[in-house]
Amino acid sequence: MPLLSVLSLCVQYQTAQGTVRAVDDVSFELEDGETVGLVGESGCGKSTLGKAIMRLVPSSDGRVVLDGQDITSMPNAQLKSVRKNMQMIFQDPYGSLNPRHDVGTIIGQPLSVAGWSRRDIRDRVTELIRQVGLPADAERRYPHEFSGGQRQRVGIARALALQPKVIICDEPVSALDVSVRAQVINLLQDLQQQTGVSFLFISNDLSVVEHISDRLIVMYLGRIVESGSGEEIWRQPAHPYTLALLAAAPIADPRLARGRAKQVLQGELPSPLNPPQGCSFHERCPMARERCGKERPLLRKVSGGRMVACHYDLLEQPAELPRVVSVAS
Repeated sequence: MPLLSVLSLCVQYQTAQGTVRAVDDVSFELEDGETVGLVGESGCGKSTLGKAIMRLVPSSDGRVVLDGQDITSMPNAQLKSVRKNMQMIFQDPYGSLNPRHDVGTIIGQPLSVAGWSRRDIRDRVTELIRQVGLPADAERRYPHEFSGGQRQRVGIARALALQPKVIICDEPVSALDVSVRAQVINLLQDLQQQTGVSFLFISNDLSVVEHISDRLIVMYLGRIVESGSGEEIWRQPAHPYTLALLAAAPIADPRLARGRAKQVLQGELPSPLNPPQGCSFHERCPMARERCGKERPLLRKVSGGRMVACHYDLLEQPAELPRVVSVAS
């Protein structure tokens, strides 16, 4: 049984202009000790999906099953005891920390809510501060006294406090310098090896996702358009949108960049208030045909564990578009 199952999850927002389907019929699974990367353009619904799984925003349809328990409509009183198994690292390492609380209070708050004794909280906070590589005196200092990378380590320590089975990482390194990003990513990988925690890693930095992920999910306008093992997708993307994302990612080595495909997307991301008929990507897709504007493609298995939502995917028609080299090659 998967540790986390997301089944046909939908999130809708009612606005003055109409209904926005921020997450539209999304399904996937997360196994023990696995890292699944979730990528896509800004506005595609990645963060909303993460918050809906955590029940920080309400879902309009579908189910979330955590460790065999359906938490979709679980009462808050019961959800409180389940939440210790699923935590979140937020994108902004400063805005997600209370500036009026010292680090010891911030990290210890989940433990206090869970009913731990003061002595046990103090011991656990000391252990976590050491585990995430913060200074020994961090406990009595405040968030503004730390660098961005150190503040994100505080957020990681807080997420680890109750020893969860799943951590949703919502772009945890996007606000950090490149050198600090590497430190935080390495920290997350080390902690995963030590604790066996599973990660849903949300990011639009493909080089980071490739480095940390076992499997990859690509979203476009609220829907999954491709999923599969990271290695397979980096080597041979099946959806034209995935190919365009890989082609747009910067490569530091100019020798590798010379051999990379130049596949530039035309147009802007459509409004979720008025998505295109048929395939939501067809207006920007260089492979689009008449069928694409009329019939929405379903997510289907193409090979092994690969899933793709495309009528004319690149695995069936490899000559249509050029290949890209691996982002981190």
